[in-house]
Amino acid sequence: MIGKIHKQMSHDSWLFSKMATPEYTPFVFLLLLFQSSVWGFPVCQTPQESPTCGYKSCHATKPGMLNVHLVPHTHDDVGWLKTVDQYFYGDRNDIQHAGVQYILDSVVDQLLKNPDRRFIYVETAFFYRWWKQQTDDMQNTVKQLVNEGRLEFVNGGWCMSDEATTHYSAVIDQMTMGLRFLNDTFGHCGRPRVAWHIDPFGHAREHASMFAQMGYDGFFFGRLDYQDRNRRMVAREQEMLWRASESLTPPMADLFTGILPNGYNPPEGFCWDQSCDDPPIRDDPDLEDYNVDDVVTRFLHIAHGQALVYKTNHIIMTMGSDFQYENANLWYKNLDKLIRYVNQMQSNGSEVNVLYSTPSCYLQELHRANLTWPLKGDDFFPYADSAHDFWTGYFTSRPALKRYERISNSYLQTCKQLEVLGGPISRKGPFGAGDSETLKKAMAVAQHHDAVSGTEKQHVANDYARKLANGWAHCQVLVSNTLSSLSGSSAPRVYCEHLNISVCPLTETSKKFSVNVYNPLARPVSWPVRLPVNGTAYRISDAKGKAVDSQVVPVSQATAAVRRGRGYAVNELLFQVQAPPLGYSTYSVSLLQNGPPSPQSSPLPRAPKAVQNKFLRVTFDPETGLLSSLSNLETQQTVKLSQNFYWYNASDGNNSESIQMSGAYIFRPNTSTPFIISKTAKIETLQNSVVQEVRQWFSPWVSQVVRLYTDSRALELEWTVGPVPIGDDLGKEVISRLDSSINSSGVFYTDSNGREMLQRRKDYRPTWNLRQSEPIAGNYYPINSRAYIKDDKDQLTVVTDRSQGGGSIQDGSLEIMLHRRLLYDDVRGVGEPLNEMSDIYPEGLVVRGRHLLSLSPPATAADTHRPLAQEVVLQPLITFTDGELHPSTRLEFSGLQAVLPPAVHLLTVSQWDQDTVLLRLEHQYQASESKEHSQPVTVNLQKLFSTLDVLGVSEMNLSANQWKDEMTRLDWKAESGEKPLPKRGGDPSVWEVSLKPMEIRTFLLRVRQR
Repeated sequence: MIGKIHKQMSHDSWLFSKMATPEYTPFVFLLLLFQSSVWGFPVCQTPQESPTCGYKSCHATKPGMLNVHLVPHTHDDVGWLKTVDQYFYGDRNDIQHAGVQYILDSVVDQLLKNPDRRFIYVETAFFYRWWKQQTDDMQNTVKQLVNEGRLEFVNGGWCMSDEATTHYSAVIDQMTMGLRFLNDTFGHCGRPRVAWHIDPFGHAREHASMFAQMGYDGFFFGRLDYQDRNRRMVAREQEMLWRASESLTPPMADLFTGILPNGYNPPEGFCWDQSCDDPPIRDDPDLEDYNVDDVVTRFLHIAHGQALVYKTNHIIMTMGSDFQYENANLWYKNLDKLIRYVNQMQSNGSEVNVLYSTPSCYLQELHRANLTWPLKGDDFFPYADSAHDFWTGYFTSRPALKRYERISNSYLQTCKQLEVLGGPISRKGPFGAGDSETLKKAMAVAQHHDAVSGTEKQHVANDYARKLANGWAHCQVLVSNTLSSLSGSSAPRVYCEHLNISVCPLTETSKKFSVNVYNPLARPVSWPVRLPVNGTAYRISDAKGKAVDSQVVPVSQATAAVRRGRGYAVNELLFQVQAPPLGYSTYSVSLLQNGPPSPQSSPLPRAPKAVQNKFLRVTFDPETGLLSSLSNLETQQTVKLSQNFYWYNASDGNNSESIQMSGAYIFRPNTSTPFIISKTAKIETLQNSVVQEVRQWFSPWVSQVVRLYTDSRALELEWTVGPVPIGDDLGKEVISRLDSSINSSGVFYTDSNGREMLQRRKDYRPTWNLRQSEPIAGNYYPINSRAYIKDDKDQLTVVTDRSQGGGSIQDGSLEIMLHRRLLYDDVRGVGEPLNEMSDIYPEGLVVRGRHLLSLSPPATAADTHRPLAQEVVLQPLITFTDGELHPSTRLEFSGLQAVLPPAVHLLTVSQWDQDTVLLRLEHQYQASESKEHSQPVTVNLQKLFSTLDVLGVSEMNLSANQWKDEMTRLDWKAESGEKPLPKRGGDPSVWEVSLKPMEIRTFLLRVRQR
């Protein structure tokens, strides 16, 4: 549908050229009223041959019988034990026998042999590769299978994303990429109706909300806590209506959700893949090993048992598993027989009917049952598969990869924005051919539930990082082209990707250079810059030529140690930059003085009584050198606050209660009391006009900088951990713990994929009466971007720079796991310990990161932590040019006509086609979260961009694979008796877009470069 946009538009090209002029505005408005799709955007086309895909393609079921829906499927991890490439080609079968290209070859061949057969496919990243290699004849054959509903796509994202450690913006991107390919390739019949997350290790409420807004009718998954499942089986509540937002009006974020009976595997004894050992159906009665009667009897027993724990006379069985169907003949030959022989028993009085089916066909029958369903309002974290096996370690596993993925997401959003703002020259400009597609695909793959989750083998993690780095390289060319075009300067751009450890060859050697700061947010930001230098005094001027206050301080011992010879700067140049919305500002830097550091810049070897700016005051214990209190000077709040580092010894499985070890997935400490790394910290203090720093050393492998910038409302804790020692033969799980005087009453709050906040209560689950068996791991939750504790007066919020795990084990306490180094595998399939090393760090990985702390009254805390979290997620991109800039260089630019309201986040600005742009606007506050900002807000699309004329607009669903006004979903009734509220009417003007709390609206804009 959307792929045909140019063909549709060409007929009206004469009209578009006239519509740009003001005198045509009344005519334009009349045209909007007349057309269901605005200015040349296509409406759905009726295919020449009426397809029978989707719900129309389902086999008939039999009323009054138990209908068993057999769903042939394969689960193809987009990297896990092997890399994405190795899985696709079937390489390295010594690690795992798996070859996705052969699976698709074999399945298509077998589907053609029997029109009754069905198959579902999920991972578009693999299907896209396979599709590109097929002949025209094979592609037409597959299209026919899709049009007839015999091959059906479910989920349809580039991958099956993780739900605990992913950020919502990256999830939306990867879903959009996969679904667009299916839409462009197969049209209406390629659109999945069902979300399918059969393998992720716990399920996030925000994912359900996103799936609902993407138009899915239902959602199926395989994993949930064993206690939760047991209760639901007894109560027959394994299918429910998930109300996935407290802010969005039902049914906008309501999603029918079903729990599959066997995870995603076949019933026991019924696996007929080449990787399985179950006996085939032997149906020659003249042979001694005839087993049809036994197979039918066992199957009927399983079917009747499964029906006892579900609500309708329809049950689903997943017939497949990891990388199965490489020889699809084995499966289908036996499934054909199973269906035939079980259904033959109906003549003898059996009331079981077996059929080939798909998740959407099964869902349709549940909808036809016209029942009411229990409501679910919380999420499915944490996930445990038995009493001592909590899958909460992966919330932190591979912290360096998690950070790289997060900053890659930030860089991708910047790359996409500059592709739009720069126009065609961004892709082919003075610095060569650049593209955003390479990084889009790398980021999409990185969302997989064995990628950013940290649950892959080491060589696979390295491959994910390599793909991201390659994507960065392609985007750097694009960014350079755009910035060159916008600024009018052809000077080469330099990218310094190791500024967090003070490495940048240009700034270390150059006597004169410029710093370009691009801000991807739709509001101005103030951002601290720290550059490695060897001079002792510099002159800095902003875009208007005004002098900027700066300071030079010595590089810390911790930073010098972690560089491992990759840089030689002895100092850091500190200054604050201001960047306009969706734009850049340029700062000129000139060396004034070389030589030894000035005495004023040298750190003092003692802890200060306090550091403060006009917003915050932080005190330290003079005896220990640790934090002792935090005060908000604007609101006159003070809380006692200490912070320190601890580790849990990881269980080695030698335990009377359980043999479970800590590993990439599982967090299982061998004691409930963590070991303190040091009760005191060695201190150095720096105080100047730009920043105040207290540098703390806790041990040779743990250090921290407590940092307060002059104009900041947040206290920065920059921690450095590693190499984690393992000489005692026990793995360690390292945490930072904040202990405060806040009376949190066993409650803390975490974000869900970076959006809505969820309440967490110690030793408690909203859905069932918890029997807590792991007092630490069983109280850990994913923290994607922030967490907080509060009482009636105070709220302490921590903003993280990557996904991490954490909990509130004691009242007033918040602990966040930073790093894990483990010596045992946790027997969940990855087959190696989480013991990260590299050529640079052969004795173990060193990880550096930041936590930002804010203290506010609960009623206004969101006004601080939401914009702060956005700044960390979408941080400015800093580039450099050497030498003096040409006088005609444009030193400042904004892609917006005006700053957007504080409640509005510009979530997506991305080139869609040659003259169309994908735009997402998001209300970033929850209902009732902020007195000032939790109100509806309006944005005018024509007054948005400074370099683009918006000529036309059409609204899409969240994943941009359906027109919003054509998106229909199945309605479900909740047991509460609530009726869905009517849908909101349209905006009064097509250009005036209103947003309610937590609402995301997606548009295709027809644009023209000014």
